[in-house]
Formats: sequence, structure tokens, C-alpha cells
Amino acid sequence: MAGRIPEKFIDDLLARVDIVEVIEQRVPLKKAGRDWTARCPFHDERSPSFTVSPNKQFYHCFGCGAHGSAIKFLMEYDRMEFPDAVEELASRVGLKVPYEGGGKRAPVEDSADLYTVLDACAKFYQQELRKNDKARAYFDARGLDASIIERFGLGYAPDSWDAIKNTLGTSAPRIALLEKGGMLTRGERGTPYDRFRDRVMFPIQDRRGRVIAFGGRILEKTEDSGAKYLNSPETPLFHKGQQLFALWQVRQAHSKIPRLIVVEGYMDVIALFQHGVTQAVATLGTATTRDHAELLFRNCADVYFCFDGDRAGRGAAWKAVESVLPRMRDGRQAFFLFLPDGEDPDSLIRREGQAGFEQRLKDAMPLSEFFFAHLGADVNLSSLDGKARLAEHARPLLTQIPDGAFRDLMLGELDRITNVKLRVDAPAATPRKSARPQERTLVRSAVALLVQHPAFAESLQPPWLFATLRQPGIGLLAELIALCRERPTMSTAILLEHFEGREEARALHKLAILDFPGDNDALRAEFVDAIRQLDRQTHQQRLDDLLKKQEDTALGADEKDELRRLLAGKNAPHPPASPD
Repeated sequence: MAGRIPEKFIDDLLARVDIVEVIEQRVPLKKAGRDWTARCPFHDERSPSFTVSPNKQFYHCFGCGAHGSAIKFLMEYDRMEFPDAVEELASRVGLKVPYEGGGKRAPVEDSADLYTVLDACAKFYQQELRKNDKARAYFDARGLDASIIERFGLGYAPDSWDAIKNTLGTSAPRIALLEKGGMLTRGERGTPYDRFRDRVMFPIQDRRGRVIAFGGRILEKTEDSGAKYLNSPETPLFHKGQQLFALWQVRQAHSKIPRLIVVEGYMDVIALFQHGVTQAVATLGTATTRDHAELLFRNCADVYFCFDGDRAGRGAAWKAVESVLPRMRDGRQAFFLFLPDGEDPDSLIRREGQAGFEQRLKDAMPLSEFFFAHLGADVNLSSLDGKARLAEHARPLLTQIPDGAFRDLMLGELDRITNVKLRVDAPAATPRKSARPQERTLVRSAVALLVQHPAFAESLQPPWLFATLRQPGIGLLAELIALCRERPTMSTAILLEHFEGREEARALHKLAILDFPGDNDALRAEFVDAIRQLDRQTHQQRLDDLLKKQEDTALGADEKDELRRLLAGKNAPHPPASPD
């Protein structure tokens, strides 16, 4: 895939970066034996439960479960996207990030030029605002002072069909860039002209503060003015379902964001900032998407959705519920604030002030309360049919909630309301005990030792006799051995990064923090012995299979020879070869 960062480069990068140095620049660490500890930066705690391992090159919090490599830490703490975190770490060690296909980051080959031309557009609109009395009067009437106007980079698009085109479209390539960035559009005759005309302009910035798009609002409604708000179209830089207006400003205002308030309009956000509520963001003319939900929770654990109290507002709130439920891991909270008729956050905070708005936030409805109130609104809960209908409507939604206390409590509340015991995701319930627990423990120990010490794989030589053993985890163990032998510089962090997004990732993270007493040589011997025992079990499994087949049907000549060798013990596995 063009623009993808090669996995080999990620491995090399993580092998060169010291995770202790990366984290220590942001979180004060204290030495504790071989590791470093701190109070977790991802949840509030009094005593340190956050550990950074220089040997494993990964971090783990025993309180909230946060864990990962240096890349994951930058994504969670600095709220970076994956490519930005890789770029940041690469710059530390003097590496240039390669992208498959030889280009820059996908999907934008000329992204640097696009950022430059959009920044120039923003500066042009800001200059035009200073020259236009009508536009300045609009912001004055909304109560915005000069510092807020500057903070958000507000501007004005002249009432002209070619102001941007004539000012910045100085060549055919520049005009092409303006079109690609959504600043120019074409009419029936194919002639490019300015998309935004006679509108106050709101720059939309990405996570690094770069202008990627614009929103424009008409100053007065006329027959020719078009929609009240006009956003940039989808471009290589701008995807409205993945962006939040003013998230950059919120990040600048808070080193650790205490909460996020999702509102519907640009002016709602700006008015809240003007009155001291500096945690507001807005979706960009679209309902809350799952990408929005992930972005919100990546930045903050507490999210407040602020909507009109009418039918449309509650419908928008329900779409937000559907988007956030799959992201509601333990520790995250969502609340819903419904405004009085005829009010929006802009008008409300100007009328009630910061204190009044803060009180409304305190009284906001928790997601759980809104969930059951919405689903039960048109259901007669005094009847069995109504209770069954509520349970049936809730089923597909509750199955999306990640395992944890919130999911259990939501299921318990549904049970209380309906007296219907809802069974969801039976495999996720308490697993049945293995019929052969010692064998499962043996595989688990081997996997855990290898996750913590990938170099132990060098002590083995293929083929792996145990690979045909019919036990849970054998396939994973064989895959891990092959992976670790293929990449000699593999660390625990690199290994876990390799499995990120796979269903095995969660179990591997748990195994990575198991405590194994003993020095490196003793642990290596324990690992080799575990493999030896698995090979012996494989030998016995094959013997049992042939004996059973002999009882049921005749064996072939080759099988008879193999059975004789197995019975004589001539094919018993030898100890795995050691590089020493």
C-alpha cells in the first residue's frame, strides 16, 4: 500500500529509541530496581503504579492497564496519530521515515504544498477581515474580542468571484493546488472561481495546528447567499468525519484536558472560549462518527455532548450514543446536556455566564440514563411484551461495549428494568477450565518467557516438533518463535507492536508483565525445558494416535515402522539446540 510505513522500519526505530528518555521528558520517573516508576499520567492515582521497563522497552500501568511502546505512549500522551508519533521518534534518532511507494505519507503526495497554500489562504482572509467593517461588526455583535479572533484565526472572504484565485493562484500549479485544497471550484463552463464569497471564515486545523480546511458563514441571508454555513469539501487533507473543530485550541489551553464538550457550531465553540469554557469542540456539519468518538476519548476520558432539547437534538444525541458505545472502555464517561428551547451554547453562556453553564454541565445526564430513557420512551414497561422489546432493542448495542465494569453494570441495569437475563457474547464470559490445565500452563509459560525475552528463540532450531501438538496456544508459540528468530533485534515492545490490533494482543500484554524469578540464564533454561516437554507431549500424542488407529483399522507399512520406532523410544525428541 503506497504511503505505508514499512514494518521493518518500525522495528529498527523502536530498537534505537530509549523509551525511558521519551517518557522522562514528559513524566517524572524514579528508579525502582531494573525498572522506572511514576504516578500514571493516564489516570488519577496517589501511589505509583506506572512502570517503564528499559529491558522490554515498554510501559505498563497496573492501575488502569495503559501499556505499549514509545510510539503508543506518544499517541496516548501527546495525542498524536500513528504516523506523527513515528515521525517524532525518527527525528530524535536522526532517521528519515520511508513510505512504501517512495512517496510521502499517504494519501497526499504534495501535502507540504497543500498545507502551505491553505495557510496562505488563512492569512489572506485575516487581512481581509481587518479591512471589512461589515465582517468586523458581525464579530463585535457576537461579543468576540481581538484576542479570541486572533486565537481562532478568524477572517473574511471578500464578496468576489476571484479574490483568492487572483491573489494566490499565480500559476497553473498553484491553481491546481487551490482546487485540490477545496478553495476553488468550477462552474458549468469549467472556469475555476472562489468557493467562499462574502462570508466570515473559520479555519479548521489538524492535530498539529496546520490549516486543512475552512468553514464559512454568511453575513446576511439573500436569495444568492446559499447555505448559512459552507464547509470545505472532502480533500486529501480534510475528512469531516474524522476532524473536530477547535481541538487544536483546546490542546493549547490544557496540558491535560479535563473534559471535552461537543457542540454543533463554530460560534458555539468560540463563545464558550470567550467566556472561559475552554474545552469545547464541534463536529463539522456531520453527526458524531466512531472516528470522532475515538478522537474524543483519545484526548480525554470525560466527554459531554451538548444538543438542542428538541426531537432533532435528541436524534443527534442518540447517534452519538451509537458511536461512543464501542469506545466505552472502563474509566471513560459520556454525558448529555440538552438545552432549553430556542437556546444554543452561544446564547446560553452569554445569558447565564460561565457559572450558569458549568452548573448545567454538572446536571448533565449520564450516558446510561439517556440510553435507557431513549430506548424505553415508546415501550410499555408494565407489560411483558414491552420489557421483551426493550431487551431486544438493547441487545445489539450492549454487545458492542468492551468487556469491563461498565458493560456489566449496563447489563445489570437492563436486567433490573426488564427482569430479563440478557446473555451476550457467551465466549467472553468466564472461560471453562481446560481439561488439561498443566499443558495449557506450560504453553502459557513458554509464550510469556518468549514475549519477555525474544532472544530466547535463538536457543531453538527448526523444525519445531511441538507445532503439531493439539493444544491451545501452540500456533501462537510457533509464530512467536519464527518471528523472533527472523528479527534478532526484537524487543518486547517491538513484539507487542507487531501484534497490535490482533485478538492475541491483549493476552500478550498480560504475559509481558508476569513476574518470573531468576536471572537470564535460569529463565532461558526454563524456556528450553518447556519446549522440550512440549516436544515429548507431541511424541506421546503421535504414539496415541497410531495406537488408536491400529485398534480401529489396519496401519500402513510406513505407519507400522513409525509405531515401532515410537514404542522403542528411538524417535523421542532431543533437547533443543543451543547457540552455546
